[in-house]
Amino acid sequence: MPLPGPDARDMLSFHTGKDGSVVYELTAAIPTQAQPVMSDAALTFVAELHRRFDATRRSLLAARTIRQDALDAGTLPVFLSETARVRSDTWTVSPPPHDLADRRCEITGPCDRKMMINALNSGARVFMADLEDSMSPTWENVTVAQANLYDAVRRDLELTDHRGKHYTLDETVATLMVRPRGWHLTERHMMVDGAPVSASLFDFGLTFFNNAAHLIETGSGPYFYLPKLESHREARLWNDVFIFAQDELGIAQGTIKATVLIETVLAAFEMDEILYELREHSVGLNAGRWDYIFSAIKKFRNRPDSVFPDRGDIGMTVPFMHAYTELLIATCHRRGAHAMGGMSAFIPSRRDEEINTRAFAKVREDKEREATAGHDGTWVAHPDLVGIATEIFDSVLGSRPNQIDRQRDDVHVTPDDLLNFEVPGGVVTERGVRMNVDVAIRYLASWLTGNGAAAIYNLMEDAATAEISRSQLWQWAKHRATLTDGRTVTRDLVRSLADEELENIRAEVGDDMFASGRFAQAAQLLDTVALAQEFPEFLTLPAYELLDSEYVH
Repeated sequence: MPLPGPDARDMLSFHTGKDGSVVYELTAAIPTQAQPVMSDAALTFVAELHRRFDATRRSLLAARTIRQDALDAGTLPVFLSETARVRSDTWTVSPPPHDLADRRCEITGPCDRKMMINALNSGARVFMADLEDSMSPTWENVTVAQANLYDAVRRDLELTDHRGKHYTLDETVATLMVRPRGWHLTERHMMVDGAPVSASLFDFGLTFFNNAAHLIETGSGPYFYLPKLESHREARLWNDVFIFAQDELGIAQGTIKATVLIETVLAAFEMDEILYELREHSVGLNAGRWDYIFSAIKKFRNRPDSVFPDRGDIGMTVPFMHAYTELLIATCHRRGAHAMGGMSAFIPSRRDEEINTRAFAKVREDKEREATAGHDGTWVAHPDLVGIATEIFDSVLGSRPNQIDRQRDDVHVTPDDLLNFEVPGGVVTERGVRMNVDVAIRYLASWLTGNGAAAIYNLMEDAATAEISRSQLWQWAKHRATLTDGRTVTRDLVRSLADEELENIRAEVGDDMFASGRFAQAAQLLDTVALAQEFPEFLTLPAYELLDSEYVH
């Protein structure tokens, strides 16, 4: 990596400006591999982003709390009257750049070197490098991820593993998009004016500063996925960040392109408005299905008439999920934007073909439903699924790059449709409670030891599915849901089943792995985020306080 940078292996850093004032402070040493990309110029750019935009970020987070209070008081979300003209006017987003016109299959995953090489070589049209839900945000992970992105952009990404196998990038690779962390998170290892910087601005700022010019020189551009937005005002903040960043680096306005994940219930009521705020920088919306389910449970957690059944019963065809994806497609296509489908998280088994046969059939059914409905592409989590997803979208798209021209004038979704949480045939079972406990403990243990993308029961679990698990446990215990066997879900029952599942994990992995894997601490954390009297907004907030550098990989 030729880019020069400070040697910070053995020191913490106070960086001062010409007037002697502190520009930023690093509270941890920069890992050796990441030093070239953590230059003073790059970090000063991040500090400037933080100073300009963090106050707005914090005010928007405060607005989230106010909206939650209104929901708890019985005020249901509606399409906003003050933005009715945005919804009724005829406008479109800017056209996609050439390397984002065809997105029929996108693969996602963390910025681990090997995973990135395999994803970029997978045959998918786009690789979304994830700095968010599939990354445990240890300081080493977030900084080395930037080094890996730097190398990937310059086609220098390679790896020789412990077996001596060498991995390099193919001649043709997927177009790179990057997902920074959400507005609610901070990066505690970088302080500006005595406060930790926004993790969103940290991830975006370093990625953009280090790579934008080179991406443009090679015919691509700085492309992003934006997670967990809850309103068009939050999209406006991103747009303001983009405008400033492009001006600051002398890059033409509109060069940044971003897809917003519609993965919160409140954002579903403002899809037109979100596209409008980002229209010069927008390349569509994505149906972030797992976080959307979590959001529905979280936002309506205090309403006894909105208790959700087992996670496995909540599929894409239940009323509220069907309504929001239909509205997403219709909205995007009316505005000339991509409507991206959701994630298939299946990981093929190398030993059990029966598991693969059943799973591939479900994947095929899911992707056929998306392509037929009008999505322009879809997500997968494993290279082995790229072929299936691509084949299905090929059969619908043919040689066309997308089906944005397919207007869904038949779609008429109301607020009641978006809030119809009925799940036909859905029930709450002991198996569902145990599965939520088991998956959450296993995922949190993985996250605490530095791995945010955990293969559990042939599914690639990330923070979103763990959020579903713990929010369901909280909701069931609060409202004393009735199991199919007649028992009532209480905190004591959940704790009893959690103790049993924890012992099952100990028996499975052995005492040494149990201790080093932090499973007991994960179970304690689950108790905190799933059974506390007050619901923690995100499990990653208390979990972040438990991350220790000794567990970074």
